Amino acid sequence: MTRKRIDRRTALAALAGLLVTSLSARADQSDFRVSQKGDDDDDHDQARRAFREGQVRSLSDILATVKDQLGGEVIDVGFEREGSRYVYEIKVLDASGRLREVYVDAASGEIMKVEDD
Repeated sequence: MTRKRIDRRTALAALAGLLVTSLSARADQSDFRVSQKGDDDDDHDQARRAFREGQVRSLSDILATVKDQLGGEVIDVGFEREGSRYVYEIKVLDASGRLREVYVDAASGEIMKVEDD
């Protein structure tokens, strides 16, 4: 019985190590876990590629920049190309329950427009 406990503990420790490694790798990519109508994987890849090429700022940087101007809680973020620029489409739920879409230039952090959804 002692042998099984040691094996079980060893297995659990190994599993915990793999989980931590996996979560660490995902944390490095978390800035670009964005969703949008369409294929989320393509949006994610497009955002990462644009970031690596220096065409856009990270989502965490953009959110830090516009946080005080959003006026509510971020519930979803999309990433898309509009014409010649990339845009973060941020869905915000305000205190009264109104849903708004805030379009932010992904390179400059400038709020381009706000629409009620």
